[in-house]
Amino acid sequence: MGAPQVGAPAADPDRTAPSFRGVLHEELVADYRLACLSREVDDRQLILHKQGRSFFHIAGAGHEALLAGLARSMRPGYDWFFPYYRDLALALALGVTPYEVMLAAVGSAEDPSSGGRQMPSHWGNKELHIVSQSSPTGSQCLPAVGCAEASRYAAGRELPGVSALSDEITYVSLGEGATSEGEFWESLNSAARLALPLVYLVADNGFAISVPSSDQAPGPISQLVSGFPGLEVLKLDGCDYFESRAVGSRAIEHARRGDGPVLIHATVTRPYSHSSSDSQTRYRSALDIADEAGRDPLVRLRNELVEGGVLSEDEADRIRAEAHEQAAEAAQKAVGAARPDPATVGLNLVALPLIADPGPAPTEGPPLHFGEAIRRTLHEAMAADERIRVFGEDVADGDPEALGDLDGLGGVFGTTLGLQRSFGPERCFNTPLAEANIVGRAIGQAVRGLRPVPEIQFFDYIWPAMQQIRSEAATMRWRSNGMYSVPMVLRVPIGGYLAGGAIWHSQCGESIFTHIPGLLVAFPSRAADAAGLLRAALSYEDPVLFFEHKHLLRQRYAMDPYPGEEWVLPFGKAATVRPGEDLTIVTWGATVRRSLVAAEELSAEGIEVEVIDLRTLAPWDREAVAESVGRTARLLVVHEDVITSGFGAEVAAFAADECFADLDAPVRRLAAPDLWVAYEPTLERATLPQVAGIAEAARSLAHY
Repeated sequence: MGAPQVGAPAADPDRTAPSFRGVLHEELVADYRLACLSREVDDRQLILHKQGRSFFHIAGAGHEALLAGLARSMRPGYDWFFPYYRDLALALALGVTPYEVMLAAVGSAEDPSSGGRQMPSHWGNKELHIVSQSSPTGSQCLPAVGCAEASRYAAGRELPGVSALSDEITYVSLGEGATSEGEFWESLNSAARLALPLVYLVADNGFAISVPSSDQAPGPISQLVSGFPGLEVLKLDGCDYFESRAVGSRAIEHARRGDGPVLIHATVTRPYSHSSSDSQTRYRSALDIADEAGRDPLVRLRNELVEGGVLSEDEADRIRAEAHEQAAEAAQKAVGAARPDPATVGLNLVALPLIADPGPAPTEGPPLHFGEAIRRTLHEAMAADERIRVFGEDVADGDPEALGDLDGLGGVFGTTLGLQRSFGPERCFNTPLAEANIVGRAIGQAVRGLRPVPEIQFFDYIWPAMQQIRSEAATMRWRSNGMYSVPMVLRVPIGGYLAGGAIWHSQCGESIFTHIPGLLVAFPSRAADAAGLLRAALSYEDPVLFFEHKHLLRQRYAMDPYPGEEWVLPFGKAATVRPGEDLTIVTWGATVRRSLVAAEELSAEGIEVEVIDLRTLAPWDREAVAESVGRTARLLVVHEDVITSGFGAEVAAFAADECFADLDAPVRRLAAPDLWVAYEPTLERATLPQVAGIAEAARSLAHY
């Protein structure tokens, strides 16, 4: 059972072997056995749930014939899979065992998909190329696009830790209800435009929990997507094994040949409620449920095989009974499997390699602007590592055919200028104006081992990508228990002090992202630190949010000599940018300079302020703050973001908890009020922290 049934077709099938409707008896029996096993595994999980031995169940019942037929054309460990929670039969066909399914159901530490961290039916198996699944509906579509892009890019290249084959495909599945999600449509846009080897399966059971398809969309998905150029759209009866197998074979071969993406719209049944937390009798009539039961694909396949002489009644019954016993045995064994050790719950969140403190940045050499240091670091890294790809809105130089007569753009801030010209359009390219698309595709590439460096043009427009950042990228290592990771560096210009940036180009909001476990956050204030931190970020195996303050990109005071390639600055290492004994200011980003100017003003009054630049916020350097406060006994936290729930509150809470005995005054914060940044310059200055306000807050605290 399992993997032997799928893979590359036999080169020379035995034409004398018995067949029915063009399919060998041997394969029909194996697929019926698979379908029975899938249903019995579902039923046994329901029993475990009723016994209180598992805690959730969501069924794949009604999809068995469809997935058994499709699996015949797929290759585990060769193709790549982004399944959804009803793909039990496919998982079994690819090689996931009933015992492994049961281990997930009971939340065992031995569950290979997540070690008890994920709900059941959230598949993950690196050997079989099943990418760890998340729960948000439709969000897997964009990483699947990125995975298919990686196939196209990496095939034929020798890249460390990356393998790709010229005819591999990427499979992604979802229910029709999930096609209402915008990320599904964004994925279709790129899949069709790039002619990617991607197979979508939309399994349509008529409902999204209780909401019927008629309330979801004006028509069936196969009709709605028909206008995408280059997208092959096929519709089939997913209750019909033979149709599923034949149409699925054509679809998968279409993608495997490189003819572009395919969408299969398959109608299926949902004989059980949406999940163990649902009761469909509350919103479906008994007549409707009975009518659907009459279309059960498992019963239909059994009857067809018996009527076709492939199986006798007794043989069919025996196969079902054997599947029942196999599922029961797997469940019984799983119930006795080891529970997770509570001490392990924090493992595999991130895996930061040890990077030694490189010491002070070099002071010799021509100084570079902050933005130029980033551009040069990216150029240097791309020259050394073909896995790095830079993409986003406007990041390319321009039309390759016209670049000979143009300077090139290289991003609205010029930080990617020349990268396309130097490394070609496969390494630096523009994307649609769709932030989730940018980040989701990067996740799929990173899962394959590439080193994507996507860019969100302005922090103020990052929010459409939040699902991909939080639910997909940041959770990947933890939810897969270390099986998968997302080595992605997401570059984001941020902040105000722009005079005219207004509400849509001037906000900070870093604390929202430091609240996400599994996401690393950098926020440098000067050129050398930006270069050193970017080098570290590119070496990490986990997602990094790299904030580049827009105001600092061209400021002379943020310039530094360019540090050599060996100067790599680890995350979590703050810098004391001004020593002092009377008061500590902890800050980051654009308020570092303002704090330094305020400190110089106070020095003339005999107050010596120590200024600490955190440089990274996840992780952040608690030890440096504690050591400084231990000497100065006073702490002021300064930041540009709004004060309520800003990251300064975290620093202040730490000081109150861990440094209380050293403090001679209350911890204070200076930040923007809880307002948006306005367009008119005097209003902007009234909103964002200024030197005079920092100096006054520090002066007051020093005299407390």
